[in-house]
Amino acid sequence: MDKRQAIGSWLSGPRAAAEDAGIDFGYRGQQLGLPESGPGSIARPGRRLGALAVDWGLCLLIAYGLITDGYHQSTSNWALLIFFVLSVLTVGTVGFTPGKRLLGLRVVTEDTGTVAPLRVLVRTALLCLALPALIWDRDGRGLHDRLARTVEVRI
Repeated sequence: MDKRQAIGSWLSGPRAAAEDAGIDFGYRGQQLGLPESGPGSIARPGRRLGALAVDWGLCLLIAYGLITDGYHQSTSNWALLIFFVLSVLTVGTVGFTPGKRLLGLRVVTEDTGTVAPLRVLVRTALLCLALPALIWDRDGRGLHDRLARTVEVRI
């Protein structure tokens, strides 16, 4: 292997290097028994980030307009609290937040499909910490979803 191939494999990442070596990882969600595409498949990162942006914007708007008088340093703290309450209430009852519904996403559990209140609390608390949501597994699920044993799927 010459230097260019070694550097190229390093830049493309371990998954691409393993696939070049002949290892088959399958598609995202295959290990969970989910379809490759369409309804019920694992939501892509762009949709999930878009739904999060819609929800955060909504919570920031509520905090800015109803709770604080104008924008202060505490507005973001209030928005985080509103986001937590909104997520727990909406995901715990109907399975999605307004942003997720707008972008066609739903949160389900790995086994039963309906999300129990304790799982919603764990998932939302970890999501509010932000770091667990940035650590993904090979199916594209964040650590907050893995620990709560939930999956965000397309509807």
